[in-house]
Amino acid sequence: MRILGIDPGLQTTGFGVIDADGASLGYVASGTIRTTHLPRGDLPARLKTLFEGIAEVRRRYEPEAAAVEIVFVNTNPQSTLLLGQARGACVTALVTGELEIAEYTALQMKRAVAGHGRAGKPEVQEMVRRLLKLPGLPGTDAADALGLAITHAHAGQALARLAGSERRTTGMYRAGRTF
Repeated sequence: MRILGIDPGLQTTGFGVIDADGASLGYVASGTIRTTHLPRGDLPARLKTLFEGIAEVRRRYEPEAAAVEIVFVNTNPQSTLLLGQARGACVTALVTGELEIAEYTALQMKRAVAGHGRAGKPEVQEMVRRLLKLPGLPGTDAADALGLAITHAHAGQALARLAGSERRTTGMYRAGRTF
């Protein structure tokens, strides 16, 4: 399964594409989409750049699923709102391609990649490099995006196993309750 990870940001959005075959993970591509060349006050142009950039990545690499970081609540409400709009542009670019989207917090990604939720950026970069057998460290935003794709590769396997298990009902309960 080809998975696209997205680490949304208004100035820099990271993306990472991996192939997952069981426990085997393979690096496909990663990078960033930047809006820093645009005026800070031109929010519509920045959102358009993010939308078009993610749409291009989706078309080029043809992922089967996507994983996007869930926005955290910042101490500055305005920053949180702007980040939410950037995330919305990215999600919209994914759903227009009819992609299945999973959402993970930064804590969930850090736990899946580094083994604990307090991992810093350098630790996430190093673990992504090791897991994907990369020759060098990816950039911080790309590493987070690759980490989200890795998280989905692991979580997707667990969810598939759960979906495949049979649910049994017992005659002891009415209305078909399950145990």
